[in-house]
Formats: sequence, C-alpha cells, structure tokens
Amino acid sequence: MTHQLSLQHVDAAYGPFRALFDVTFGVEPGATTALLGANGAGKSTVARALSGLVPLTKGTIVLAGEDITNWSMWRRRRAGLLQIPEGRGVFSTLSVEENLKMGFVTHASRERRRLLGEAYERYPLFLERRRSRAGVLSGGQQRLLSLVPALVAPPMVLLVDEPTLGLDPAALSDVYEALATLKQQGVTLVIIEQQIDRILAFADHAIVLHHGQIEYQGSPDLARDALERGLTQSD
Repeated sequence: MTHQLSLQHVDAAYGPFRALFDVTFGVEPGATTALLGANGAGKSTVARALSGLVPLTKGTIVLAGEDITNWSMWRRRRAGLLQIPEGRGVFSTLSVEENLKMGFVTHASRERRRLLGEAYERYPLFLERRRSRAGVLSGGQQRLLSLVPALVAPPMVLLVDEPTLGLDPAALSDVYEALATLKQQGVTLVIIEQQIDRILAFADHAIVLHHGQIEYQGSPDLARDALERGLTQSD
C-alpha cells in the first residue's frame, strides 16, 4: 500500500511531558482520515508533529516518499503539507485580504496575485469585506476564510484541527461543504473533529487515540466503540 503521508513509531513530548507513544499510521493519497479521541488524547500533538510545530523525540515522518522528519514547518508547507490550526484559523487583527495573502505566502508574487483574484471571484463575500478585520467576521466566515487558500490552491495534504468548533449548524454545513470540495479535488485530508457522527460519515479511515497511543485504526464504521471506550476510561 502506498501512503502519501505516514508516521512511523513516533514519540513526541512537551519538555518532560510525553505526549505521543509509538504512533504509527499511514494515509493514502486522496483519502480522508478522522483523528479522534478525548481531550488530551494527543490529536493536536499529532497534527503539530506532522506540520513541524512539535519536534519528535523518536520516529519518522514521510511525505510522498520523502523523510521530512527534520524539515522546517515552511519547507513542509512548500512541499504541500498545510495545517489549519484549532480555532478560527485566521489572524483576527489583520484584514481579510492580509489573511488571504498569508495563505498564499509560499507562492511566487505573480501567482499570489492570480490566486487572490481567484479567491475573490469564487467567494465575493471576502471581496466585499477585504479591508475589514478578520476578527469581525462571524465564526463560520472566519473558518471558511481559513480554508479559502486551500480551496483555491489545493495542497497535497491538509491537516484541519477542529474545523467546526463553536459553529452553529448552518456554518457547520458550510465548512463540510468546503471540505467535500477539497476531497473532490483529490486533497488528502486529516481532520480532528468532535462532531463524531458527521466526521465518521465523511471519513474513509478513522484513528482513535487514547493517552497518546493509538487505540484503534480502520473503518469509520467500527471506530465508535473504540472512541467510547477511550472516553469512558478518561472519565
């Protein structure tokens, strides 16, 4: 089986606190993987390790056949690995346009101008609000704004941490529509999500973490039992 992204026997820590223990999994090209678990299970640490924000204490990360374990965050991003962090994923004090430009920062200047124009053409709301601070947008609009660079210039792999956190049902549906578009574009998705029913219906593969270790990986249909066991053990 060819994996577009894989972790092999990965440990990670925050100073003396160990957060991941021998985590091994692979993601196939174009597949959507749900990363699940209770709060503190290690989901966000996995995403930060993949994107280069948290160094490994052991193990290897491979992207499209290349060992990227020691690559910087920016080098990983230029290679096609993009993370959208937990929360709204925008710089709230910057304008909408400045946020979009930040999203295209790894592209050449001429290409950035073209991508910005395409973003405004596809999402005219952001053209109208381009000079507004991103922080005054609704929660759903901020989350969509964070996804627009990936929608306009699809990365190879997109890591999305809690894309629907705090959103109302209408905004949640808008976010999943955007994720479905990315999936149709062939983007490999790794999604950390608390909306269990929604993500298990959307994902091709599920991984359940418990105390920094993999409790289960396989079909989303069978992930719920492992998730419920982990939640019960965490109570």
